[in-house]
Amino acid sequence: MSIDNTADIHARLAAAEAALHAVGQQISPAIRHVDIAVLIPAFNEAGTIGEVVRSFRVALPHARIYVYDNNSWDNTSTVAREAGAIVRREPLQGKGHVVRRMFSDIEADVYVMVDGDATYDAASAPRMVSRLLETQADMVVGARITEEKAAYRAGHRLGNRVLTGLVSNLFGDRFTDMLSGYRAFSRRFVKSYPALASGFETETELTVHALELDMITTEVQTPYGARPEGSVSKLSTIKDGARILATIGRLMRDERPLMFFGAISGFIMLTTLVLGVPLIAEFMATGLVPRYPTAILCGSLAVLSCISLVSGIILETVSLGRREMKRLAYNGVESLAAKLERFEETRLTLTSLRAQALAENPAPAYPRRRTH
Repeated sequence: MSIDNTADIHARLAAAEAALHAVGQQISPAIRHVDIAVLIPAFNEAGTIGEVVRSFRVALPHARIYVYDNNSWDNTSTVAREAGAIVRREPLQGKGHVVRRMFSDIEADVYVMVDGDATYDAASAPRMVSRLLETQADMVVGARITEEKAAYRAGHRLGNRVLTGLVSNLFGDRFTDMLSGYRAFSRRFVKSYPALASGFETETELTVHALELDMITTEVQTPYGARPEGSVSKLSTIKDGARILATIGRLMRDERPLMFFGAISGFIMLTTLVLGVPLIAEFMATGLVPRYPTAILCGSLAVLSCISLVSGIILETVSLGRREMKRLAYNGVESLAAKLERFEETRLTLTSLRAQALAENPAPAYPRRRTH
Protein backbone atom coordinates (compact mmCIF):
# COMPACT_ATOMS: atom_id res chain seq x y z
CA MET A 1 0.00 0.00 0.00
CA SER A 2 1.27 3.51 -0.85
CA ILE A 3 2.14 5.92 1.91
CA ASP A 4 0.57 9.39 2.07
CA ASN A 5 3.65 11.59 2.43
CA THR A 6 2.00 14.98 1.82
CA ALA A 7 3.22 16.51 5.09
CA ASP A 8 6.78 15.34 4.42
CA ILE A 9 6.75 16.87 0.91
CA HIS A 10 5.44 20.18 2.29
CA ALA A 11 8.28 20.19 4.83
CA ARG A 12 10.92 19.45 2.19
CA LEU A 13 9.49 22.13 -0.13
CA ALA A 14 9.71 24.67 2.70
CA ALA A 15 13.29 23.59 3.47
CA ALA A 16 14.28 23.83 -0.22
CA GLU A 17 12.78 27.32 -0.52
CA ALA A 18 14.53 28.43 2.68
CA ALA A 19 17.84 27.13 1.33
CA LEU A 20 17.35 29.15 -1.87
CA HIS A 21 16.56 32.32 0.11
CA ALA A 22 19.73 31.77 2.13
CA VAL A 23 21.84 32.10 -1.04
CA GLY A 24 19.80 34.99 -2.45
CA GLN A 25 17.62 32.95 -4.81
CA GLN A 26 13.96 32.00 -4.94
CA ILE A 27 11.46 29.88 -6.81
CA SER A 28 10.66 31.71 -10.06
CA PRO A 29 7.21 33.38 -9.92
CA ALA A 30 6.82 32.57 -13.63
CA ILE A 31 6.31 28.94 -12.65
CA ARG A 32 2.61 29.75 -12.08
CA HIS A 33 2.16 31.00 -15.63
CA VAL A 34 3.53 28.05 -17.60
CA ASP A 35 1.82 24.80 -18.51
CA ILE A 36 3.73 22.01 -16.76
CA ALA A 37 3.32 18.30 -17.42
CA VAL A 38 4.86 15.67 -15.15
CA LEU A 39 5.61 12.48 -17.10
CA ILE A 40 6.01 9.20 -15.20
CA PRO A 41 6.83 5.98 -17.11
CA ALA A 42 5.85 2.99 -14.99
CA PHE A 43 6.18 -0.80 -15.14
CA ASN A 44 4.92 -2.80 -12.16
CA GLU A 45 5.20 0.12 -9.72
CA ALA A 46 1.93 -0.36 -7.81
CA GLY A 47 3.76 -0.13 -4.49
CA THR A 48 5.29 3.28 -5.19
CA ILE A 49 3.36 5.04 -7.96
CA GLY A 50 0.69 6.45 -5.63
CA GLU A 51 3.33 8.09 -3.45
CA VAL A 52 5.09 9.54 -6.50
CA VAL A 53 1.88 11.01 -7.94
CA ARG A 54 0.79 12.54 -4.64
CA SER A 55 4.28 13.98 -4.06
CA PHE A 56 4.30 15.80 -7.39
CA ARG A 57 0.72 17.02 -6.93
CA VAL A 58 1.98 18.79 -3.81
CA ALA A 59 5.31 19.95 -5.29
CA LEU A 60 3.77 21.24 -8.55
CA PRO A 61 0.10 21.87 -7.74
CA HIS A 62 -0.67 23.47 -11.12
CA ALA A 63 0.89 20.66 -13.17
CA ARG A 64 -0.86 17.86 -15.03
CA ILE A 65 0.51 14.48 -14.00
CA TYR A 66 0.62 11.63 -16.52
CA VAL A 67 1.44 8.01 -15.77
CA TYR A 68 2.18 5.80 -18.78
CA ASP A 69 1.70 2.16 -17.85
CA ASN A 70 4.08 -0.04 -19.85
CA ASN A 71 2.23 -3.40 -19.71
CA SER A 72 2.23 -3.73 -15.92
CA TRP A 73 0.65 -6.92 -14.61
CA ASP A 74 -0.03 -5.44 -11.17
CA ASN A 75 -2.51 -2.65 -10.39
CA THR A 76 -0.17 0.24 -11.24
CA SER A 77 -2.82 1.96 -13.39
CA THR A 78 -5.51 1.74 -10.71
CA VAL A 79 -3.28 3.11 -7.95
CA ALA A 80 -2.04 5.96 -10.17
CA ARG A 81 -5.56 6.92 -11.21
CA GLU A 82 -6.79 6.91 -7.61
CA ALA A 83 -3.87 9.17 -6.66
CA GLY A 84 -5.00 11.74 -9.23
CA ALA A 85 -2.89 11.02 -12.31
CA ILE A 86 -3.99 10.85 -15.94
CA VAL A 87 -3.22 7.25 -16.88
CA ARG A 88 -2.39 6.03 -20.38
CA ARG A 89 -0.91 2.81 -21.72
CA GLU A 90 2.04 2.08 -24.01
CA PRO A 91 1.95 -1.46 -25.47
CA LEU A 92 5.54 -1.49 -26.83
CA GLN A 93 7.78 -2.71 -24.02
CA GLY A 94 10.71 -0.51 -23.00
CA LYS A 95 11.27 2.90 -21.45
CA GLY A 96 12.40 4.39 -24.76
CA HIS A 97 9.06 3.49 -26.37
CA VAL A 98 7.22 5.09 -23.44
CA VAL A 99 9.26 8.30 -23.69
CA ARG A 100 8.62 8.48 -27.44
CA ARG A 101 4.87 8.16 -26.91
CA MET A 102 4.79 10.68 -24.05
CA PHE A 103 6.74 13.29 -25.99
CA SER A 104 4.49 12.77 -29.04
CA ASP A 105 1.15 12.84 -27.21
CA ILE A 106 1.49 15.53 -24.57
CA GLU A 107 1.48 19.28 -25.20
CA ALA A 108 2.98 21.55 -22.53
CA ASP A 109 5.44 24.40 -22.01
CA VAL A 110 7.62 22.52 -19.52
CA TYR A 111 7.98 18.77 -19.09
CA VAL A 112 9.24 17.09 -15.93
CA MET A 113 10.13 13.41 -16.37
CA VAL A 114 10.70 11.15 -13.38
CA ASP A 115 10.76 7.41 -12.70
CA GLY A 116 7.87 5.88 -10.81
CA ASP A 117 9.96 4.08 -8.18
CA ALA A 118 9.85 6.80 -5.48
CA THR A 119 13.64 7.22 -5.41
CA TYR A 120 13.68 10.83 -6.67
CA ASP A 121 12.78 13.86 -4.57
CA ALA A 122 9.59 15.61 -5.71
CA ALA A 123 10.51 18.66 -3.61
CA SER A 124 13.34 19.38 -6.08
CA ALA A 125 10.91 19.80 -8.99
CA PRO A 126 10.13 23.52 -8.41
CA ARG A 127 13.87 24.28 -8.28
CA MET A 128 14.44 22.39 -11.52
CA VAL A 129 11.59 24.19 -13.30
CA SER A 130 12.75 27.54 -11.91
CA ARG A 131 16.29 26.88 -13.16
CA LEU A 132 14.86 26.00 -16.58
CA LEU A 133 12.93 29.28 -16.71
CA GLU A 134 15.63 31.55 -15.27
CA THR A 135 18.49 30.26 -17.43
CA GLN A 136 16.26 29.73 -20.51
CA ALA A 137 17.68 26.22 -20.62
CA ASP A 138 16.29 23.35 -22.66
CA MET A 139 17.17 20.58 -20.21
CA VAL A 140 17.82 20.47 -16.48
CA VAL A 141 19.18 17.19 -15.11
CA GLY A 142 18.55 16.17 -11.52
CA ALA A 143 22.06 15.09 -10.48
CA ARG A 144 21.67 12.41 -7.80
CA ILE A 145 23.29 12.79 -4.38
CA THR A 146 22.88 10.14 -1.70
CA GLU A 147 24.53 8.70 1.38
CA GLU A 148 22.48 5.49 1.28
CA LYS A 149 24.52 2.62 -0.13
CA ALA A 150 21.35 0.71 -0.94
CA ALA A 151 20.06 3.59 -3.07
CA TYR A 152 22.95 3.68 -5.52
CA ARG A 153 24.71 0.35 -5.91
CA ALA A 154 28.47 0.36 -6.46
CA GLY A 155 28.13 -1.24 -9.90
CA HIS A 156 25.61 1.36 -11.02
CA ARG A 157 27.71 4.21 -9.63
CA LEU A 158 30.87 2.98 -11.38
CA GLY A 159 29.02 2.35 -14.62
CA ASN A 160 27.48 5.82 -14.52
CA ARG A 161 30.90 7.43 -14.04
CA VAL A 162 32.46 5.44 -16.87
CA LEU A 163 29.62 6.10 -19.31
CA THR A 164 29.33 9.77 -18.35
CA GLY A 165 33.08 10.19 -18.86
CA LEU A 166 32.92 8.43 -22.22
CA VAL A 167 30.09 10.65 -23.49
CA SER A 168 31.86 13.74 -22.14
CA ASN A 169 35.01 12.90 -24.09
CA LEU A 170 33.11 12.12 -27.29
CA PHE A 171 30.38 14.76 -27.32
CA GLY A 172 31.23 17.42 -24.71
CA ASP A 173 31.69 17.76 -20.96
CA ARG A 174 28.60 19.27 -19.30
CA PHE A 175 27.14 16.58 -17.04
CA THR A 176 28.13 14.70 -13.91
CA ASP A 177 25.13 12.33 -13.91
CA MET A 178 24.26 11.44 -17.48
CA LEU A 179 22.01 8.51 -16.56
CA SER A 180 19.68 10.34 -14.16
CA GLY A 181 16.01 9.60 -14.80
CA TYR A 182 14.90 12.94 -13.31
CA ARG A 183 14.87 15.79 -15.82
CA ALA A 184 13.02 18.94 -16.85
CA PHE A 185 12.70 19.86 -20.53
CA SER A 186 11.55 22.78 -22.61
CA ARG A 187 8.94 22.26 -25.30
CA ARG A 188 11.57 22.95 -27.97
CA PHE A 189 13.69 20.07 -26.68
CA VAL A 190 10.80 17.61 -26.56
CA LYS A 191 9.42 18.39 -30.00
CA SER A 192 12.82 18.19 -31.72
CA TYR A 193 13.91 14.95 -30.02
CA PRO A 194 13.77 11.97 -32.46
CA ALA A 195 13.50 9.26 -29.73
CA LEU A 196 15.15 6.26 -31.38
CA ALA A 197 16.09 4.33 -28.23
CA SER A 198 13.80 1.60 -26.91
CA GLY A 199 15.06 0.90 -23.38
CA PHE A 200 17.02 2.46 -20.52
CA GLU A 201 19.56 3.83 -22.99
CA THR A 202 17.10 6.67 -23.66
CA GLU A 203 18.87 8.85 -21.03
CA THR A 204 22.07 8.63 -23.08
CA GLU A 205 20.18 9.64 -26.21
CA LEU A 206 18.55 12.58 -24.43
CA THR A 207 21.96 13.82 -23.28
CA VAL A 208 23.57 13.50 -26.71
CA HIS A 209 20.60 15.26 -28.37
CA ALA A 210 21.18 18.29 -26.15
CA LEU A 211 24.93 18.27 -26.77
CA GLU A 212 24.58 17.85 -30.53
CA LEU A 213 22.34 20.91 -30.89
CA ASP A 214 24.40 22.97 -28.41
CA MET A 215 21.35 23.51 -26.21
CA ILE A 216 21.60 25.32 -22.90
CA THR A 217 21.71 22.64 -20.20
CA THR A 218 22.35 22.62 -16.48
CA GLU A 219 22.16 20.38 -13.43
CA VAL A 220 20.39 20.66 -10.07
CA GLN A 221 21.52 18.41 -7.25
CA THR A 222 18.66 16.35 -5.87
CA PRO A 223 18.46 13.75 -3.07
CA TYR A 224 18.24 10.15 -4.23
CA GLY A 225 16.76 7.50 -1.97
CA ALA A 226 16.59 3.73 -1.84
CA ARG A 227 13.65 1.90 -3.32
CA PRO A 228 10.94 1.13 -0.75
CA GLU A 229 10.80 -2.43 0.56
CA GLY A 230 9.14 -4.75 -1.93
CA SER A 231 10.02 -2.59 -4.94
CA VAL A 232 12.44 -4.20 -7.41
CA SER A 233 14.76 -2.36 -9.81
CA LYS A 234 14.20 -3.07 -13.51
CA LEU A 235 17.78 -2.01 -14.36
CA SER A 236 20.38 -4.72 -15.01
CA THR A 237 23.94 -3.47 -14.46
CA ILE A 238 25.52 -5.71 -17.11
CA LYS A 239 22.72 -6.08 -19.66
CA ASP A 240 21.60 -2.45 -19.67
CA GLY A 241 25.19 -1.24 -19.35
CA ALA A 242 26.03 -3.16 -22.53
CA ARG A 243 22.99 -1.67 -24.28
CA ILE A 244 24.04 1.83 -23.22
CA LEU A 245 27.57 1.21 -24.55
CA ALA A 246 26.06 -0.01 -27.83
CA THR A 247 23.91 3.13 -27.94
CA ILE A 248 26.97 5.34 -27.42
CA GLY A 249 28.66 3.51 -30.31
CA ARG A 250 25.58 3.97 -32.52
CA LEU A 251 25.33 7.65 -31.63
CA MET A 252 29.03 8.13 -32.36
CA ARG A 253 28.56 6.40 -35.73
CA ASP A 254 25.51 8.53 -36.57
CA GLU A 255 26.57 11.88 -35.09
CA ARG A 256 30.39 11.69 -35.40
CA PRO A 257 30.88 9.46 -38.46
CA LEU A 258 34.24 10.95 -39.44
CA MET A 259 35.61 10.21 -35.97
CA PHE A 260 34.03 6.74 -35.94
CA PHE A 261 35.09 5.57 -39.38
CA GLY A 262 38.37 7.50 -39.13
CA ALA A 263 39.24 5.46 -36.03
CA ILE A 264 38.40 2.24 -37.88
CA SER A 265 40.48 3.40 -40.84
CA GLY A 266 43.42 4.21 -38.58
CA PHE A 267 43.25 0.81 -36.87
CA ILE A 268 43.17 -1.01 -40.22
CA MET A 269 46.03 1.08 -41.57
CA LEU A 270 48.09 0.39 -38.43
CA THR A 271 47.52 -3.34 -38.93
CA THR A 272 48.55 -2.95 -42.56
CA LEU A 273 51.79 -1.23 -41.58
CA VAL A 274 52.63 -3.84 -38.93
CA LEU A 275 52.22 -6.62 -41.48
CA GLY A 276 53.54 -4.76 -44.51
CA VAL A 277 56.68 -2.95 -43.31
CA PRO A 278 58.74 -6.18 -42.93
CA LEU A 279 57.66 -7.22 -46.44
CA ILE A 280 58.67 -3.88 -47.90
CA ALA A 281 62.02 -3.96 -46.08
CA GLU A 282 62.77 -7.45 -47.40
CA PHE A 283 61.69 -6.51 -50.91
CA MET A 284 63.98 -3.46 -50.85
CA ALA A 285 66.88 -5.65 -49.70
CA THR A 286 66.40 -8.70 -51.98
CA GLY A 287 63.99 -7.64 -54.69
CA LEU A 288 61.76 -10.59 -53.76
CA VAL A 289 58.31 -10.82 -52.16
CA PRO A 290 58.66 -13.67 -49.66
CA ARG A 291 55.00 -14.03 -48.52
CA TYR A 292 52.44 -13.39 -51.26
CA PRO A 293 49.34 -14.08 -49.07
CA THR A 294 50.50 -11.47 -46.54
CA ALA A 295 51.21 -9.00 -49.33
CA ILE A 296 47.72 -9.53 -50.77
CA LEU A 297 46.21 -9.14 -47.30
CA CYS A 298 48.10 -5.88 -46.75
CA GLY A 299 46.90 -4.51 -50.07
CA SER A 300 43.30 -5.43 -49.26
CA LEU A 301 43.52 -3.87 -45.80
CA ALA A 302 44.95 -0.66 -47.26
CA VAL A 303 41.99 -0.44 -49.65
CA LEU A 304 39.54 -1.07 -46.79
CA SER A 305 41.23 1.65 -44.75
CA CYS A 306 40.78 4.15 -47.56
CA ILE A 307 37.15 3.10 -48.08
CA SER A 308 36.43 3.53 -44.38
CA LEU A 309 37.98 7.01 -44.33
CA VAL A 310 36.07 8.12 -47.45
CA SER A 311 32.84 6.71 -45.98
CA GLY A 312 33.42 8.77 -42.84
CA ILE A 313 33.91 11.94 -44.88
CA ILE A 314 30.71 11.34 -46.88
CA LEU A 315 28.64 10.40 -43.83
CA GLU A 316 29.92 13.47 -41.96
CA THR A 317 28.17 15.57 -44.59
CA VAL A 318 24.99 13.50 -44.19
CA SER A 319 25.22 13.90 -40.41
CA LEU A 320 25.55 17.66 -40.80
CA GLY A 321 22.35 17.67 -42.87
CA ARG A 322 20.52 15.67 -40.20
CA ARG A 323 21.75 18.05 -37.53
CA GLU A 324 20.47 21.00 -39.56
CA MET A 325 17.04 19.35 -39.82
CA LYS A 326 16.94 18.86 -36.04
CA ARG A 327 17.93 22.49 -35.57
CA LEU A 328 15.13 23.60 -37.91
CA ALA A 329 12.65 21.49 -35.93
CA TYR A 330 13.99 23.06 -32.74
CA ASN A 331 13.73 26.60 -34.14
CA GLY A 332 10.20 25.90 -35.38
CA VAL A 333 8.88 25.73 -31.80
CA GLU A 334 8.27 28.96 -29.90
CA SER A 335 10.70 29.43 -27.05
CA LEU A 336 9.49 29.58 -23.48
CA ALA A 337 11.10 33.00 -23.05
CA ALA A 338 9.10 34.38 -25.99
CA LYS A 339 5.87 32.97 -24.57
CA LEU A 340 6.52 34.50 -21.15
CA GLU A 341 7.33 37.84 -22.79
CA ARG A 342 4.02 37.75 -24.69
CA PHE A 343 2.22 36.87 -21.46
CA GLU A 344 3.81 39.83 -19.68
CA GLU A 345 3.01 42.19 -22.58
CA THR A 346 -0.61 41.01 -22.56
CA ARG A 347 -0.84 41.48 -18.80
CA LEU A 348 0.56 45.02 -19.01
CA THR A 349 -1.78 45.88 -21.90
CA LEU A 350 -4.83 44.64 -19.99
CA THR A 351 -3.74 46.56 -16.89
CA SER A 352 -3.32 49.73 -18.97
CA LEU A 353 -6.72 49.31 -20.66
CA ARG A 354 -8.40 48.71 -17.31
CA ALA A 355 -6.81 51.85 -15.86
CA GLN A 356 -7.83 53.86 -18.95
CA ALA A 357 -11.41 52.60 -18.73
CA LEU A 358 -11.62 53.57 -15.07
CA ALA A 359 -10.23 57.03 -15.86
CA GLU A 360 -12.79 57.61 -18.64
CA ASN A 361 -15.70 56.15 -16.72
CA PRO A 362 -15.11 56.72 -13.03
CA ALA A 363 -17.34 54.90 -10.63
CA PRO A 364 -20.35 57.05 -9.57
CA ALA A 365 -20.11 58.63 -6.16
CA TYR A 366 -23.10 57.87 -3.95
CA PRO A 367 -23.98 60.15 -1.01
CA ARG A 368 -23.23 58.68 2.35
CA ARG A 369 -26.25 57.65 4.35
CA ARG A 370 -26.83 59.57 7.54
CA THR A 371 -26.94 57.57 10.70
CA HIS A 372 -29.21 58.62 13.55
